[in-house]
Amino acid sequence: MNKILVINSSINGENGNSTMLVSEFVEKLNKAQTNLKFTNRDLTQPEIPHLTSNELSSWVVVSDERDEAQQKLAGLSDGLIEELKSHDTLIIGMPMYNFGIPSTFKSWIDRVARAGITFKYTDQGPKGLLTNKKVYIVAARGGVYQGTPADTQTQYLKDVLAFIGLTDVTFIYAEGLNMPNKEQGLASARKEIDSIVHEF
Repeated sequence: MNKILVINSSINGENGNSTMLVSEFVEKLNKAQTNLKFTNRDLTQPEIPHLTSNELSSWVVVSDERDEAQQKLAGLSDGLIEELKSHDTLIIGMPMYNFGIPSTFKSWIDRVARAGITFKYTDQGPKGLLTNKKVYIVAARGGVYQGTPADTQTQYLKDVLAFIGLTDVTFIYAEGLNMPNKEQGLASARKEIDSIVHEF
């Protein structure tokens, strides 16, 4: 059984282009495969708050020594990490906001990137501890940025996911979605999704 964690980060919910394409991706996988189990994680419902100093401090306290407030603060990160660990594949809906990733996704990253749990520091530098997982990122953009210096998302996402051990990452780009060639951008992404589903 391939357990797939579906993460959506669009503030527009079901109406977001990245969310709609991810939904199509999941629907096509469901039709093509029978041994898949999906878990949906919408990072806006409920919204994951920005990381605070108090929450960060709660992580360094041994679990059975945390007070009630610390248990609650650490519980969010602990739960998201366990969810991530328990899945084999990730499908991530990634809109571009002002040349960056959604703050909702940054808040998720801040909870799952934890020293000693999802990565560790070695003499050769940091080493990711989450291995043997496949990641698909559906990147939806209003403009056309792939392969240009304005694409600040791709390298960042590769780097931050590799930091915790997720190095097998495939991007599916849907670009120009606020331009007259929107349908061309959607068609290109759907073609790539169909190819992946066929080879899944």
